[in-house]
Amino acid sequence: MKNRAFYMTDLKKMQMKDTEMPITREGEVIVKLEVVGICGSDVHYLEHGRIGDFVVDGDFILGHECAGEVVELGPGVKHLKVGDRVALEPGVTCGQCEFCKSGKYNLCPDVQFLATPPYHGCLMDYIAYPENMAFKLPDNVSSEEGALVEPLAVGLHAAAQGGIKLGDRVVILGAGCIGLVTLLACKAYGATEIVVVDIIEKRLEAAMKLGATRVINAKEENVLEVIAAWTDGAGVDKVIETAGSEHTVKQTPYLVKRGGTIVLVGLAAKDIIDFNFMQIMFKEADIKSVFRYRNLYPAAIGAISDGKIDVKGIVTHEFGFEETQKAFDYVIDNKENVVKAVIRMG
Repeated sequence: MKNRAFYMTDLKKMQMKDTEMPITREGEVIVKLEVVGICGSDVHYLEHGRIGDFVVDGDFILGHECAGEVVELGPGVKHLKVGDRVALEPGVTCGQCEFCKSGKYNLCPDVQFLATPPYHGCLMDYIAYPENMAFKLPDNVSSEEGALVEPLAVGLHAAAQGGIKLGDRVVILGAGCIGLVTLLACKAYGATEIVVVDIIEKRLEAAMKLGATRVINAKEENVLEVIAAWTDGAGVDKVIETAGSEHTVKQTPYLVKRGGTIVLVGLAAKDIIDFNFMQIMFKEADIKSVFRYRNLYPAAIGAISDGKIDVKGIVTHEFGFEETQKAFDYVIDNKENVVKAVIRMG
């Protein structure tokens, strides 16, 4: 068997190369990857070579949203068998620190996260992976849906952090992939009215198809005025910022109602942003933040399997493995048209 991988070799340049077949250690399985999603962070690394303090140094494999089939079992594997299809949770944590032991393992300082330097990603034919981070997919959940469990887990965590409940009115700022999976999660948690805001019409169309109550194109309408009119000036129960834009982060205190909750999900380019904390104080509003997710893969897979959440609707483009460079070029050059692109491996 041969293992091919797509390496980022320079800014905006990728190259397929043969790489070593993985070898299993205790408790690991080898997975033949079938679908890999293209995430905004992958695109950012390819365009800029870094995200914050994480800098690409040398040839680097991207990709962290993935699913495939178990083809080999390492020593000590108990719960998976050859032929099982699995979704891989991309962060392998230490299991020993206070955050891991308290269940908040997404905050582990020693996490090894796929496609976060110095750890290579999964744009390859075969990968060795810990069994306890490889979650079996039911027969009625496709590998494409399995690869989308990763972004869905972010949306579910955002909804959980916001305490979304039956009857909530929610505004979601940003209708990219994470905004749309957050919409799906809020619906599943019982929110009854969900407004989605973006400046790209194709994304707003996708939000309506996925069940938004209404959408606002921020290029054409004043978001604060529209929400004020809709809520008689009261604001909404929950505001979830997924765009990672300085402008939308600044809007959140004006959109939330008294006693409501703001959830910050998107990573803005600027670390320090002017923010109206007086609004927060007067409203006694909560501010929550999201860093990845925790303990949510089984719930996400179960929700897809039961038909409670349909993630397939966010995929707008598919490419073959050999087309990986073309796929990334297309996503970079057509940000207005692409909601979610996936790569089907050979």
